[in-house]
Amino acid sequence: MKRIDAIIRPEKLEAVREAFDAASDELGSPGITVSEVKGHGAQRGITEQWRGREYKVQYLSKVWILMVVTDDVLDRAVDIILDNAHTGEIGDGKIFISTVDEIIRVRTRERGEMAV
Repeated sequence: MKRIDAIIRPEKLEAVREAFDAASDELGSPGITVSEVKGHGAQRGITEQWRGREYKVQYLSKVWILMVVTDDVLDRAVDIILDNAHTGEIGDGKIFISTVDEIIRVRTRERGEMAV
């Protein structure tokens, strides 16, 4: 099992969610957790002008998507995020993939892939 942490632009979240909904049959309806976060990457924020004054926005609004998928659907899940979050501009985000050793569903105490 793999954990996917994706940091994307907020305006791309709906497209990613709709694509996951459309692919739910092949992915097995993975759960998704979304948080609004702020941060910066290589661009170190942006400088904007408002009413003739310049100011720096150091932390940009982003959306953090967290999901756990089985190994056999990992590539498809990553492709969905890439296809729907990409703009080609700086600040599109990052995807981090890590191995999940164990999952336990609290309600039923199921473990492993049965709990995904």
